[in-house]
Amino acid sequence: MIAEIVINRSAKKLNTTFDYAIPKDLEELIMIGSTVIVPFGKSSALEEGYVVGIKENSEYEVKEIVKIKHNLSENQIELAQWMAKRYFCNVSDCIKQMLTPGTKSKKESNNVKDKIINVVYLKKEIDEIQFDLDIGKIKSEKQKKILQFLKGNEGVTLSEIEMFTGANRTIIKTLEKNGYVEILEQKIERNPLANKTVTKTNNYKLTNEQQNAFDKVYTYMEKSEYQEFLLYGITGSGKTEIYLQLIEQALKLNRTAIVLVPEISLTPQMIDRFISRFNKNEIAVLHSKLSIGERYDEWNKIKSGNAKIIIGARSAIFAPAKNIGIIIIDEEHDSSYKSESVPKYDAKEIAKRIAKENNCPLLLGSATPDVVTYYKALQNKIMLLKLTKRANSATLPNIDIVDLKMELANGNKSMLSYALHDSIQENLEDKKQTILFLNRRGYSTFIMCRECGYTVKCKNCNISMTYHKTENKLKCHYCGHEENLVTICPKCKSTKIRYFGTGTQKLEQEINRMFPNASTIRMDVDTVTKKNSHEEILNKFKNDGIDILIGTQMVVKGHHFPKVTLVGVVAADSSLNIDDYRANERTFQILTQVAGRAGREKLPGKVIIQTYNPENFSIKCAQQQNFELFYNTEIELRKQLKYPPFCDIILIGFNSLKEEEIIEVSNRVYMELNNNLNKSEFIILKPMPSPIDKIQNRFRWRIIIKGNMTEEANSIINNCLKDIYNTNYKNTRITVDINPNNMT
Repeated sequence: MIAEIVINRSAKKLNTTFDYAIPKDLEELIMIGSTVIVPFGKSSALEEGYVVGIKENSEYEVKEIVKIKHNLSENQIELAQWMAKRYFCNVSDCIKQMLTPGTKSKKESNNVKDKIINVVYLKKEIDEIQFDLDIGKIKSEKQKKILQFLKGNEGVTLSEIEMFTGANRTIIKTLEKNGYVEILEQKIERNPLANKTVTKTNNYKLTNEQQNAFDKVYTYMEKSEYQEFLLYGITGSGKTEIYLQLIEQALKLNRTAIVLVPEISLTPQMIDRFISRFNKNEIAVLHSKLSIGERYDEWNKIKSGNAKIIIGARSAIFAPAKNIGIIIIDEEHDSSYKSESVPKYDAKEIAKRIAKENNCPLLLGSATPDVVTYYKALQNKIMLLKLTKRANSATLPNIDIVDLKMELANGNKSMLSYALHDSIQENLEDKKQTILFLNRRGYSTFIMCRECGYTVKCKNCNISMTYHKTENKLKCHYCGHEENLVTICPKCKSTKIRYFGTGTQKLEQEINRMFPNASTIRMDVDTVTKKNSHEEILNKFKNDGIDILIGTQMVVKGHHFPKVTLVGVVAADSSLNIDDYRANERTFQILTQVAGRAGREKLPGKVIIQTYNPENFSIKCAQQQNFELFYNTEIELRKQLKYPPFCDIILIGFNSLKEEEIIEVSNRVYMELNNNLNKSEFIILKPMPSPIDKIQNRFRWRIIIKGNMTEEANSIINNCLKDIYNTNYKNTRITVDINPNNMT
C-alpha cells in the first residue's frame, strides 16, 4: 500500500504530495489524516508529513514510512485541502490548525495541583523577534527554533521546549541572558477553569422577540438541518441569553456546541456566564493565552467527548468536536475572525462548511452586523432575526457629539472637551464608573521637528515611531524596533522636537492630572501581555470600585458593567482616516459598540463622542443608534464604487529583501493574470508599492483585483502562483488575501 503524503514544510515548492510505502505492521493503523515521520530528500533527515491519500501502487521507487504519530479525520483532511485552494496556501499550513496543540510532557506528574515549575515567556515583542530572526542577528538554529516555537506557545515549561525543539536548557538560558525570554516560577493549573467560582443562575424568561428568535433556530436544531441565521439585536438586547438557552437544548439532544468570541478579553466574561448555567466540566476553553499544556488538555477533553461546550477565539472552530448541534459566532462583524497570517482564513466561512457537514444551525450575532452579512440576510441567503429592545427594560444611552474644532476655537487644547470633563467630574461625585475609549496605544503617535518638518521613522519600516513614556522609548508598532528619545533633529540640528498625537498612556496621565483623587486602570496591548491579564483588569474594574477604565478596542465589545453610566470617545476620527473602504463601517460599529457599554441596567447611560467630523454620516448614525440608516447609506456607496458585497477584493501582497526582484515578480504576476482573467469580470490594478512600503527591512508591493471569486478564477490565480514559486525568486514572498481586513 502507498500513502500520498504532504510534507510539513512552508516552502511553496513542497505544496504537493510524495509517495511512501506503508510498512506491513502499520497498514492497520495508517489512514487518511495520519501524521507520520518519513525520510525526505537525499539526506537521512526525517521529516513530519500528513497522509492525504492512500492507493495501491506508485509509479516511483519509494521509501517507507518510519512511524505514525497521530490521526485526523478524513473530513479534516478534506477541509484542509479546500482551505489550501481557497486561501492560496500549503495544505500543511491548514492541517496544522487542526492538530492537537502539543503533547503532554512525560516528565510531568499527573498529580500536579501544588507543583511549582519554571515556565518560559517571550520578553521582547514578537515583531521585534521576527526582525532579528530575518536579518540573521540570531545565528544559532536551536535558538531560532525555540523562539519560533514560543511565538505560538508562550507559557510553556522548560521540558516542553526540550521535547518540541530538541534544545537543551543551556540554550534557553542563553536566550534569557540576551533578553529574548524570561523564565518565571508558576504553579501548575492545567485546567483553566479549575479556580473559577461563579454563582449559579437560572434561565431568564425570554421576551417575545427573544422567544421568536429562539424558536426559529431551535426548529432547525431539532430537525438536524443546516440553516444560517443572523441575530441582529441592539446592545443589551439579550443575545447571550438566547445562546445559553439554545445550547441547553443542544445538550438535551446529546449534541455539542461551539461558541466563538472575537477577543480574548471577552472570553472570561462569556465563560463566567456559561459556568453560571452549565457544569464547568462540560466546558472547554481555547484561546492563545492558554499554555500549550492547557490547550493540549482542553483539545483532548473535546476529542474524547467529555466537553460538550467549546468556547474560544477564531481557531476554536477547528476543535475536534463531534456531533455538533449548533455553532454560534458572537460579534460576527468583528475583524478578528479573519486570520492575518497564513492560512488567511475566514472563521465564518469555515464555520459555515462545518455546520453544513454536521447538519446544524449556524447563528451569527451582532448589534452592528457586517454590511456583507446584512446584505445577504436581506437577499434571503441568511435568515434574519431581530431584537429591537433591551432585555431588562433598560433604555439606550443618550449620545452627544462634541465638535473638537469648536473646542479649539474656545481655547480648549486639552484631550477632554469641556462637556466630557464635566461629565467625568459628575460621575466621580455620584460614585459611578466611566469608560474612556481611545484606539491608539502609547503616549504620542509621532515625533516631528517644528523647524524643518522631519518626522522620526523606524529605520526598518517606513512608519512613524510611537513614544512610550512608561519605558521612555520610541517604538515601532510594526517590527518592535526601539530607540532612545530624539532631542536634536538629525536633519537640521534644531532642538524644536515636539510630540504630536495622543495614545492611551498620555490619556491616562492627563486623567490622573485632572482628577488626582480618581482611581484609574488602563487596558491595551501594553498592559495585557501576561496570561490572565485581561481577566484581572476587567475583574478589578468591576469589583474593586475603580472609577475610570481607559482602553483601546478591547474595552468596547460585549462587556457588561452595571455601574458604568458614562462612556467617552476621545478621538472618533482615528478609524475614519484609515486606507480602507470599510472606514465608515468600522467607525459606526466601534462607536455603537462602545456606546452600548453605558447604562446597561437601571442607571441611565450617557455617551460623549469627540470628533473633528461631526457631520460624518457614520458618526451621526451611531449617535442615533440607527443601523438601518447607516446600512442604507453605506450600501449605496459600495454599489457605486463596486466594493463588497458587490464583488470580492483580492489583494496579492509581495514582500522582498530586494527591490529589483519584487518589482520583477509583481509585474510578472500582473502580466500573467492580465492575460488569463476575464477582463469583463475583473478589474486588475497594476502593481504598486503598498501604503506602508517597507516593514522589517522588506520592501512591500501589492496588486489589487476586483471581481467575484469563482472556481475558475481561483484556479487561474493558483496556477499563476505555482509557476512563480517554481522559478528562482529566493528573496520574495507572496501572499493572497480575499477581502482582507488590512489594506496596507
